[in-house]
Amino acid sequence: MIFNNYTQLLTSSSPSNWFMNTIAFWTLLLLGSMCIGGFFMMRKFLKVLPKADGKSKLDWQNHWVETSRHLWTDEAKAFLDQLVEPVPGPFRDIAKHSIAAEIGKIAVEDHATEVSRDHCIKGYIIATPKRDNKFLVKFLEKNKIDYTPYRHLMK
Repeated sequence: MIFNNYTQLLTSSSPSNWFMNTIAFWTLLLLGSMCIGGFFMMRKFLKVLPKADGKSKLDWQNHWVETSRHLWTDEAKAFLDQLVEPVPGPFRDIAKHSIAAEIGKIAVEDHATEVSRDHCIKGYIIATPKRDNKFLVKFLEKNKIDYTPYRHLMK
């Protein structure tokens, strides 16, 4: 008896049923959005937690960017901008900062006088996930840059 009344309520096309379905849809949509946002907030929170040395991943990124700031030329900055171009706009600045930190670290550890294309390519490969290497390979082939010296980093 109760089950029949419930199915009749769900199948009826009354305005109140339409309103309830709309409320249920928006509830699920907002709940899903909050879960996705919470996932990204948790990832950001984990980056801020200090490691064994007392500095977080973000602290180290800021350190390497500041330490290598004087090594960056306009050409290297333009090349980095070209490398991060495929990254979606809202995430581009964050990706650029983390990649620049890795490039700066490599340049400082090499005792370089300036950041070169070699440093940029190595830093990009190390700082990005392996699934992004196909974009780098396309970019390098399009610009006729030999990437054979970096194949060992891509595996």
